Amino acid sequence: MSHLRLTVAASLLIASGAATPAAAADAVKGKIVFARCAICHDVKPGVNKLGPSLAKLFGRKAGTVTGYSYSAAMKQYGKVWNAQSLDAYITAPMKAVPGTKMAFAGIANPTDRANLIAYLQTATK
Repeated sequence: MSHLRLTVAASLLIASGAATPAAAADAVKGKIVFARCAICHDVKPGVNKLGPSLAKLFGRKAGTVTGYSYSAAMKQYGKVWNAQSLDAYITAPMKAVPGTKMAFAGIANPTDRANLIAYLQTATK
């Protein structure tokens, strides 16, 4: 494939949203977005609030934090958290997982979501 075709293909993937959501994101700005989440979630291990701890979020199966009482819907969701699954979920949690007890409308702005994911990738290891 020629260099021009690769460039065009990459541009189309990025424009379609197929690229990793946090690819060019800003974790510092994401920490500001996280303030909306911090009311219910913490990034520290074992600190469950109204929502579960987000510590070690990436690579963890949804609905599995010890000591947190999840909705049946979240327990059955079956996804493993990664940038793509988290992006889909935080766009509209109640649509992604009907029956979730996370009563949050979501984050419509894709840049805010990407920044939040970038922050969580650094803060929840």
